[in-house]
Amino acid sequence: MTKTIAIQGIQGSFHHIVSLNYYDNTHKVKECLTFDETVASLFDNTAETAIMALENSIAGSILPNYALIDNNNLHIVGEQYLDVQHQLMALPNQTIADIKEVHSHPMALLQCKSFFKDFPHIKLVEDKDTADVARKIEAQQIKGVAAIASTLAAQIFNLDILAESIQTIKHNQTRFAIVKTQPINNHKNEINKASLKFELDHKRGSLATILNVMSDCKLNLTKIQSLPKIETPWKYSFFVDVTFEAYEDFEKAASIMTIMATHFKILGTYKNAKL
Repeated sequence: MTKTIAIQGIQGSFHHIVSLNYYDNTHKVKECLTFDETVASLFDNTAETAIMALENSIAGSILPNYALIDNNNLHIVGEQYLDVQHQLMALPNQTIADIKEVHSHPMALLQCKSFFKDFPHIKLVEDKDTADVARKIEAQQIKGVAAIASTLAAQIFNLDILAESIQTIKHNQTRFAIVKTQPINNHKNEINKASLKFELDHKRGSLATILNVMSDCKLNLTKIQSLPKIETPWKYSFFVDVTFEAYEDFEKAASIMTIMATHFKILGTYKNAKL
């Protein structure tokens, strides 16, 4: 049976590339221009799985996506790291001197900001999706406007690459989460990473205490991210990623943290993509 994978963006986007890397070519892609639409597709049964970017090595965490996963009780069942190479592309027979505007996703523009200091004549314009800008340029035959997108987008939409790898930091990785509405039954000996959310009493040492539990139970803290609780000003939820060698160590830690935290939730258990 053909799986349908919901992605933010269209074919040629970096989410599309992740779907090709994570799954085989037999799956069907559902294109969504927003992450809200991507999540909604899981609940209207138009997709079984969704792919969502969570953090970038240059621009940091994508906090709204943490909230979307948490608020919709989604389960992280896998992850994928992608080396994101941003290419500047436009219709054929143009040079950078011909380009007056560059359109792309705000995150892509941020990651390539330094490149455009040498081209003060170019105006940077935010858009919803990298590949969708490339599609519009080709469909409407727009000259004088360039897109920042992937090499795959340039190939799909027949655009020329004017400059390669224009991101400020050349080793530019984005971490993507593979999410579902229900957890999958992975074998415990295959699981070596977990994503957690917890809230603590607002008192001295509460965070340090729970971090010590992780250390004592042989968990390796790979990420910690705070997110404001909108309904309670100046209080925060913590989103944490941990890795471990034995699933039993994670189970022990989780049972203790459940007691210590005012709120504790396992967002997902899965195999660490970096191993």
